[in-house]
Amino acid sequence: MADPRGRDEPDQPEEPDQPDRGVLRVSRTCAIRLEELEWRFSSSGGPGGQHANTANTRVEVRFDVADSPSLGPRQRARLLERLGTAVRVVASDERSQARNRQLALDRLRSRLAEALRVAPARHPTSPSRRARERRLEDKRRRGQVKRQRRLGPVREQGDDG
Repeated sequence: MADPRGRDEPDQPEEPDQPDRGVLRVSRTCAIRLEELEWRFSSSGGPGGQHANTANTRVEVRFDVADSPSLGPRQRARLLERLGTAVRVVASDERSQARNRQLALDRLRSRLAEALRVAPARHPTSPSRRARERRLEDKRRRGQVKRQRRLGPVREQGDDG
């Protein structure tokens, strides 16, 4: 259907802020299809009365790193090294299964993103002149304290015990 200005409307409106349906976006370069995740639901346990005893609100989501087609070779190697062959996340904080599902996805996303993060290389620098002077001054002061211990307590003139 065309709008009054003559442009064609798409069948479904595009929302750029909306996350991709069916995809868990971990980072700019890593996205995992939701079909790869294994879900398990059980009762949360603990206090809560009849609701906690009858509703399966505890959510456990498992992601198989070793067999995932969504990961590149470097990403897979890094995740295997840091997290192992499978990543398991549990959420039972909320009374609603839907909210616990969202919590579990958020926790999985943050664990994977943290494991994929590459720390910048540290380039050692030489100490500044002031830092070297401060270090030597501290050493002199410490040596003086130790010399004082060897000599014993300092006695004042006329202090005959």
